[in-house]
Amino acid sequence: MAKYIHVAQIEVPAEHEAEFNSLYDSEHVPRITGVPGVISGRRYKLDDAGWGGVPRYLAIYELESGDLPHTKAWEEAAETPTWHAMRKKMTVRQGGTFKVMD
Repeated sequence: MAKYIHVAQIEVPAEHEAEFNSLYDSEHVPRITGVPGVISGRRYKLDDAGWGGVPRYLAIYELESGDLPHTKAWEEAAETPTWHAMRKKMTVRQGGTFKVMD
């Protein structure tokens, strides 16, 4: 079991959803999961609105180390020109790295 997860919660307007999902699936997840130390990555879409304005999209990456999202390898995988352009269309982008509580 991974000791760390990195999560990203994102909201994107409906008119950009197809482009967002295509880019996330074809570029972003494969690049991030290719970073050494990333065990897995998976995306989710909110099925029930719940409470508090939760963003509709969630990505969870299992990590070997909590510092991976701050490495050069992660930055090079995540910071592509197409991803920067997509970020401008996102209305919510939040997340962080969590450690399993023993």
